[in-house]
Amino acid sequence: MGADGEFHVEDEAVDLSSTKTEAWIALGFFWLLGATVFYQFFTRYVLNDSAAWTEEIARYLLIATVFTGATIGVAKNNHIQVDFIFRFLPKRPARILALAVDALRILFFAAAVVLTVMMMLKLGSNSRMTMVDLPMNVVYGVCLVGFALMCLQAFGDAIRSYLAWRSAP
Repeated sequence: MGADGEFHVEDEAVDLSSTKTEAWIALGFFWLLGATVFYQFFTRYVLNDSAAWTEEIARYLLIATVFTGATIGVAKNNHIQVDFIFRFLPKRPARILALAVDALRILFFAAAVVLTVMMMLKLGSNSRMTMVDLPMNVVYGVCLVGFALMCLQAFGDAIRSYLAWRSAP
């Protein structure tokens, strides 16, 4: 409340300098998804002549948004995990368990990268999208990049955790 009895609000300056590249890419996919769904809605309900390609492209844009968003989740270490056990374990076993979890997470993402590459090689350019004449490997390529970035982020987190563990008393 100001001296005049009115409520005054001032916005803080917005600082986007710490926003990672993956977040901007995810935002781009999200906006493309929104535009595609709006176009689908417009053609179906306003023009009464639905564009056939929009459902398929919207599905693939959602996949791209999820995989780039998952990369952000790994970078921020926001994925679902159970911290309950760590609260009751002594420090040393908790640290060892945390390192084991980091190693399993890296192995999972690395296996996903390898399996995605194997699937892409097996499909080759023969597998095409249904409505749009593009190879399905475009979609799987986005998944591959997402898994690879998640693996790199998880590896970086594991290194930081290990170094923190080594320097802690």
